[in-house]
Amino acid sequence: MKGLVRHLSPGRLVAYAALALYAVVSLYPFAWMVSGALKNRDEILRGGHLVPREPTWDTLVGTWSRLHFFDYLLNSVNVTGLTVLGVLAVYSLASYAFAVLDFPGRRFLFWFFVALLFVPGITVLLPLVILENKLGILGTHLGLVLPFVNGTAPLTVLLLTNAFRSIPRELHDAARVDGAGETRIFWRVYLPLSRPSLITVAVLTAVPTWNEYVLTRVSLNDESRYTLPLALEALASGNVPRYNEIMAGSLILVVPVIVLFLVAQRYFVNGLTGAVKD
Repeated sequence: MKGLVRHLSPGRLVAYAALALYAVVSLYPFAWMVSGALKNRDEILRGGHLVPREPTWDTLVGTWSRLHFFDYLLNSVNVTGLTVLGVLAVYSLASYAFAVLDFPGRRFLFWFFVALLFVPGITVLLPLVILENKLGILGTHLGLVLPFVNGTAPLTVLLLTNAFRSIPRELHDAARVDGAGETRIFWRVYLPLSRPSLITVAVLTAVPTWNEYVLTRVSLNDESRYTLPLALEALASGNVPRYNEIMAGSLILVVPVIVLFLVAQRYFVNGLTGAVKD
């Protein structure tokens, strides 16, 4: 260990120290959330210590059953799953067209999509609500899925277009010589070779969709259609907030995201690196 430290330059030592400090600062609130979820109400009100003195699973179990978290969980899975499928279906085709096909206005349309990255989503919230109300989908899960799919367009098109461009053109030409059409080339050549980038897009879409609060709060009025972020709001809206239950609910909300990233992290890192290297 000492030999390793001696071979590190001062710049690397500073960088590693900064990263370690950032990791501690980032993980500390999460540690408090886990700690609070394992405490009863009296212990969390006393506060002052990170490690629970009398850890209990009752808070997690009680929070899950009292607020019917399973119903909200199904709603979140439904909205997130449909959004991810919509994003992959629509923007993989669009990105293939930008990367492979030659048509008038291709460069303009591509950079137009990328430029939308700089448009704050909150600026279109009111027009979006008015439009959905006129279409009759306000307050439905479809009214959430469509804006979520549309909102991911800039980053998704940028990542997938670069990923498709990194695939050797010779593979496309060889498939055309063998008699394959564009649809078959897309399905049999480009999609399999771009799997890490597709998984990266899926993760980058699923996480913000799963955690989205503003649009869901504005759109949904029927409690039976609430997603998990709105269920968490109910925990904090009482006259006397139950902080241990709020932390338990937050832990329930964040665990699926952590599991998703752990499962897909290898593809996520490879896909992100391959998509932006050009």
